[in-house]
Amino acid sequence: MTAHHPIPARMKGLNRAEICDQNFIEFVKGWSGHVGTKPAAGDAVLPGSRLDAKGFMELLESQLISRHLDLMARVLRVQNKVFYTIGSSGHEGNAMVARLTRHTDPAFLHYRSGGFMAERFRKLPGMDPVMDSALSFAASADDPASGGRHKVWGSKPLWVLPQTSTIASHLPKALGTAVAIEQARRIGHALPIPDDSIAICSFGDASSNHATAQTAFNAAAWTAYQKLPAPVLFVCEDNGIGISVKTPDGWIGRNFRDRKDLDYFHADGLDLATGYGQVQAAVDHCRRTRSPTFLHLRTTRIMGHAGTDFEIEWRPLEELCAVEATDPLLRSAAIALESGLVSKDALLGLYEATRKRCFAAAEDADRRPRITTLEHVMAPLAPYTPDAVAAEAARTAPHDKRVAAFGSEDKLPEKLPPRHLAIQINNALHDLFCKYPEALLFGEDVAQKGGVYTVTKGLQKAFKGTRVFNTLLDETMILGLAQGYANLGMLPIPEIQYLAYFHNACDQIRGEAASLQFFSNNQYRNPMVVRIAGLGYQRGFGGHFHNDNSITALRDIPGIVVGCPSRGDDAAMMLRTLAALAKVDGRVTVFLEPIALYMTKDLHEAGDGQWLFPYPAQDEAMPLGEGRVYGGDAEDLVIFTYGNGVPMSLRAARSIEKKHGWKVRVVDLRWLVPLNEGFIARQAASAKRILVVDEGRHAAGVGEGIITAIAEAGYRARPFQRVVGADTYTPLAGAAFLVLPGDEDIVAAADRLA
Repeated sequence: MTAHHPIPARMKGLNRAEICDQNFIEFVKGWSGHVGTKPAAGDAVLPGSRLDAKGFMELLESQLISRHLDLMARVLRVQNKVFYTIGSSGHEGNAMVARLTRHTDPAFLHYRSGGFMAERFRKLPGMDPVMDSALSFAASADDPASGGRHKVWGSKPLWVLPQTSTIASHLPKALGTAVAIEQARRIGHALPIPDDSIAICSFGDASSNHATAQTAFNAAAWTAYQKLPAPVLFVCEDNGIGISVKTPDGWIGRNFRDRKDLDYFHADGLDLATGYGQVQAAVDHCRRTRSPTFLHLRTTRIMGHAGTDFEIEWRPLEELCAVEATDPLLRSAAIALESGLVSKDALLGLYEATRKRCFAAAEDADRRPRITTLEHVMAPLAPYTPDAVAAEAARTAPHDKRVAAFGSEDKLPEKLPPRHLAIQINNALHDLFCKYPEALLFGEDVAQKGGVYTVTKGLQKAFKGTRVFNTLLDETMILGLAQGYANLGMLPIPEIQYLAYFHNACDQIRGEAASLQFFSNNQYRNPMVVRIAGLGYQRGFGGHFHNDNSITALRDIPGIVVGCPSRGDDAAMMLRTLAALAKVDGRVTVFLEPIALYMTKDLHEAGDGQWLFPYPAQDEAMPLGEGRVYGGDAEDLVIFTYGNGVPMSLRAARSIEKKHGWKVRVVDLRWLVPLNEGFIARQAASAKRILVVDEGRHAAGVGEGIITAIAEAGYRARPFQRVVGADTYTPLAGAAFLVLPGDEDIVAAADRLA
């Protein structure tokens, strides 16, 4: 028998890894129970299930692989050869879920999924669960899941989408993917997976209490109540504890067993003999009924939450021993011996051979290259192929589809008089739907009503309810749905009704959608165009939630694109580019719509119509980062701004020119994330004075980024002023204009520069 890899002496007594390791060896060596006769090939090992001898031994091997990866991580972490020690020990029963599902069932996994992954690797020939996992543990650049950026369970060919560790944040997109499987059929979209696939989503008992998890459960029940198919298998791996906080006995069963429209199944994940048929029943039910299914999988947690969790310091020894006695590997060993599948020596040989295999893979992975440059780190974060994006943005929709959508040849938007922002956005959305039959638009009130501001009016009538539809009032789930549709090749255009509402659901973009390309090494992507109505200056309606001018939460998300138009023609051209960025480069993009400019027609005086613009030709699009300049190459004063600040600055510029005799240039940035620092620097180069007009807040606003770009370009000596909103929530009625910059504030700032 191969000697097992020793755990360093300084770790003895501090954690239970060695104890659990020795427990298995001593259990098998000391086995004195019945030893059965080896069953014939093809004979069922577990009564009432499809599991034969070969299948059982494969499950056992997957469990052993998972265990030895955990043991390896505990040993080699202190040698700085691996960098992750949250283990799967006690959860190895999730291998049954992998065996009873398909590799084409998209999986969104809990971090204790070593058994699941080891078993799913069997679904395709030539794949190695040990080496692939070792590369991930070692943060190797050769890691096929994330390229060494994070330890994640993931595989492109196995349809395991990498998850980060934000608690329960993957549940909404798992449900969204399940909904998308069925939605594809309704809109005639060809799926990259079989039509009867299900989505699998695993999580812990403690995580089930999180608000994001509850959002997903509620939405799943809502879809079932509406008779909408949503084949998601929620797998709650209940080990009875969250780090050090115990889940009350019976809580998960009590909380989920009798929920209407969420079909409950229980399975014993500690005992393959009992649990296999129970898991099989849940999987078969989900696939057959297409209903949200909750599988309550009994597990345990041994060896602590992670390598740094020395349970002996806070948990009674007697309790630890009792937990370790429920180790599922001990039960699997007993089944193997009782059934005559393997002898004691053969089982111990397999155990030690698996140990040796895992350590050898880890040592090999440690010798592989790791990420050593910032460029390598960031390579998959924000892919951008300008020529391909430009070509896609300029590609026109079929003419006959446009005529049908708009009603007649004479009603095509380019043949109509100049219009305001809301109508031009509406026209551009009609065009995108003609161009992309896989496009979907959804959110609160967007269908029959056409949105609070009628921006989506007529879309449902033109493209039917399968493509334009209302959702439940839940921004987290709206963005979860968007990710599900994107996962399966559709182009989601979700609407967040107000900017303040985005903050409720920010992590669905920050932690999930925007991180997927990064953590999957650009193998998976979440292409979408998120429409958000926001910013301030509404009259007769407002308060904080409807006049929210804080876009800091958006600016801080790595990899996304945020565009903010101030006029209708720009909006149409920007939408074409945002959609192209999503389609070509898989980008998460945000279209920030200034509510107060939706219906604006005039610029200087009532009735002048100077803020109405013709609809741009179908092949016209706005390159990412390209701003718009008013005032040519005027040098006396250059004003940098965006959104509502553009018409304000243009009005102020007229007053400033009259008052000081200056020539004023107004620069509309249009693109807020990423800021085009080169464009900003070029515009600042010839400026004698600089004004930054930022309708956001004083702290952490766009203005800070503009000033930084100017300063870092070497133009520190230019006299400048910043006109910004106050660091406060926006009050109701006229008081709102006390906290937001106005025309007169811009003029006053220019006076200070004079």
